[in-house]
Amino acid sequence: MTRLCQILLRRSVPCYSLILTLTLLLSCSCPALGKKKLYIGALFPMSGGWPGGQACLPAAQMALDLVNKRSDILPDYELELIHYDSMCDPGEATKLLYDLLYTEPIKIVLMPGCSSVSTLVAEAARMWNLIVLSYGSSSPALSNRQRFPTFFRTHPSATLHNPTRVQLFQKWKWTKIATIQQTTEVFTSTLDDLEERVKEAGIEISVRQSFLTDPAVAVKNLKRQDARIIVGLFYETEARKVFCEVYKEKLYGKKYVWFLIGWYADNWFKIKDPSINCTVEQMTEAVEGHVTTEIVMLNPETVRGASNLTSQEFLAQLMSKLGGKNPEETGGFQEAPLAYDAVWALALALNKTVGPLKAKGHRLEDFNYNNRDITSEIYRAMNTSSFEGVSGHVVFDAQGSRMAWTLIEQLQGGSYKKIGYYDSTKGNLSWYGNDKWIGSGPPADQTVVIEEFRYLSQKLFVSVSVFAGLGILLGIVCLTFNIYNSNVRYIQNSQPYLNNMTAVGCMLALAAIFPLGIDGLHVHRRQFPVICQFRLWLLGLGFSLAYGSMFTKIWWVHTVFTKKDEKKDKRKHLEPWKLYATVGILLGIDILSLMIWQIVDPLHITVEKFTREAPKGDLDVLIQPLLEHCSSEKMNTWLGVVYGYKGLLLLLGIFLAYETKSISTEKINDHRAVGMAIYNVAVLCMITAPVTMILSSQQDASFAFASLAIVFSVYITLVVLFVPKMRRLITRGEWQSDAQETMKTGSSTNNNDEEKSRQLERENKELQKIIQEKEERVSELRNQLSERQALRSRRRASTVTNQNHSSPHLAIIQSDPRSLAHPPGYPVPTSDPHPIPPTFTNSSSLYQPDSKISRNNCHTSRLQLLYK
Repeated sequence: MTRLCQILLRRSVPCYSLILTLTLLLSCSCPALGKKKLYIGALFPMSGGWPGGQACLPAAQMALDLVNKRSDILPDYELELIHYDSMCDPGEATKLLYDLLYTEPIKIVLMPGCSSVSTLVAEAARMWNLIVLSYGSSSPALSNRQRFPTFFRTHPSATLHNPTRVQLFQKWKWTKIATIQQTTEVFTSTLDDLEERVKEAGIEISVRQSFLTDPAVAVKNLKRQDARIIVGLFYETEARKVFCEVYKEKLYGKKYVWFLIGWYADNWFKIKDPSINCTVEQMTEAVEGHVTTEIVMLNPETVRGASNLTSQEFLAQLMSKLGGKNPEETGGFQEAPLAYDAVWALALALNKTVGPLKAKGHRLEDFNYNNRDITSEIYRAMNTSSFEGVSGHVVFDAQGSRMAWTLIEQLQGGSYKKIGYYDSTKGNLSWYGNDKWIGSGPPADQTVVIEEFRYLSQKLFVSVSVFAGLGILLGIVCLTFNIYNSNVRYIQNSQPYLNNMTAVGCMLALAAIFPLGIDGLHVHRRQFPVICQFRLWLLGLGFSLAYGSMFTKIWWVHTVFTKKDEKKDKRKHLEPWKLYATVGILLGIDILSLMIWQIVDPLHITVEKFTREAPKGDLDVLIQPLLEHCSSEKMNTWLGVVYGYKGLLLLLGIFLAYETKSISTEKINDHRAVGMAIYNVAVLCMITAPVTMILSSQQDASFAFASLAIVFSVYITLVVLFVPKMRRLITRGEWQSDAQETMKTGSSTNNNDEEKSRQLERENKELQKIIQEKEERVSELRNQLSERQALRSRRRASTVTNQNHSSPHLAIIQSDPRSLAHPPGYPVPTSDPHPIPPTFTNSSSLYQPDSKISRNNCHTSRLQLLYK
């Protein structure tokens, strides 16, 4: 009939045949007078894994109706949709594709839905020179232009989710993620793309699990490997299986974040599924808080695009066409705008090809499966498409995939809340209102380790500082007292300059407590090494001055009084400069060693890490305690040298103090008190040094032990050395008498000379007393000698008288020379120049009956004086 109409039109007909001709024209289907039909072969999945055809088919029919009514789009053509139910099954789709290709009429374009079906159709379409336009395929594999050269889609590739996911990973500082996927091509290729992108971003996929039908083992592996940030790639039916296992394994809550595909139905987790044994409540608990990334399929802005409809007007018309069906239970409701815009993209591309084809002598209606020219023009027009649709701005990339925004949602309280958008064309991540997140914020990809420095207790530091300050005040008082009374003889005999050094050293040691308690809470890390140096120098110099001056006293006392007698007198004259030189040598050794230490191996801050601690509460964090130390590269070596040297001094000081405890000397009259102070310092130092090294990891205990040892040492030293001097001067008033003597002399210019003069006067008085005692003794001995001589004279006279009247026996005795011997110990008397008077000789009062002198007749006191 069409051929007949063409012949009649080309030929001239008579007028009387006009009625007959008009009748024939009206009865024939002649395209010249009506719209020519262009047929679209479509596969809408009304059931199966993704029943998207339930809403996408009505949306496509709405678009066709509007296009066919428009006079500015394909005015000479009418688009007609021939569609079948593919059930999202590649096998069923193969049969339906055969019917579409081998049954009339010829289809100019094919429109499949599911990715698995689109893969089959797009790969076969090249053999028939057919353009394929999909509205619901997200498989990244379809972006392969060599494999699918004529494929386009208004549904963006699933890989469009990956840039969004990577942006979120980076925003929330996640560096380790896990994945679980259903083993289908679309999810495998999506995961491959994600792995490449996260690798470029420095993010690691630590766990990668997959399953075919049963996800139980995969979910258990995620739990066992401590997965926290999990990307799930599976269809809706498998999603229910996965989260039923998630509930059983307790792989949900504040510690976990699940990323799912956003094209599930809003109530997908509430739908009863006989393949799972979890209740709706359990599923609701397990899915709470998960994040979805979804292609923006509905334009959020109120604009009128190519169809002259806003997105909200489109939804209203679609709801009317669905007849009141629940959108949440209607498959493909979210993808319906993509199907709607797919028809408009096809119509606008075909409309764009009319002019170029006409220039080449072709028409759209001339298309057949062998005509590549028409296919090339349609491809070119589709590739340059750009218009505003109800799903947003429609544009295709070089692989034929739709470029669109990504919507980020989170399930909060059982419903999805928008939290942000991502524009993949510009790389902009924007948030819907505020950066809202359920709970206190996004968790970490692993247990968060919070570094927490341990600082010294402020109460302890303040308390010890008070004692240190009072000790410094006490040292100032003792120093002032010693300087003011340095001209007092008793103070002079204690070597006041050495006492001054002891007081200064004690104050330096107390001052070291303040930097010892300063840590990172008070100063920045850059200034901390300076604090370390202050600690070292104050303690070193304080010890050298305080202990060195006391050690010098004991050393001198021991040196002088342990020498032989012939050398002792030579050393009794004390030269002060030698004492000061000894202290200077000890101080110089410390200064030199500290300078070498500071130059060769300076102190710096080191951080000690302790065992991680879990805080109280349901927090996915661990506390990493840290402690700051002053240290150097060879700290143990330096400490060994310092402790060895100081330890030998302490031991030697104890020995010297013990050896000199019974010695008394006026040159250093406080050496016993010095010995007590040395005992105290030595014992505390020898205990404190090893204990503080053991307690170095406990900042409070270490500081308390070291600082209190310094405080006690200083307090005891100051009290033992200076308080007795103060007490003596106060109770005896010695400084007053010395002051009066100074006033009497009228000379105060040279206190040392005056003191020496007074000392010599005192010594002179003492010597005069000793001389007087000796003279009295000599006089007494003379008297005793006179009495003894008188007694001898009387005895001699008595002997002569007796000889004149004695018997011959007595004469014989007297003739014995031994009878005339004098008693032992008596001096031999010389001849008496004064003869004894006869009357005295014959006195009867001296007569002894036994002719012997009794020993008892001698006075006891005189005998003592005689033999004394």
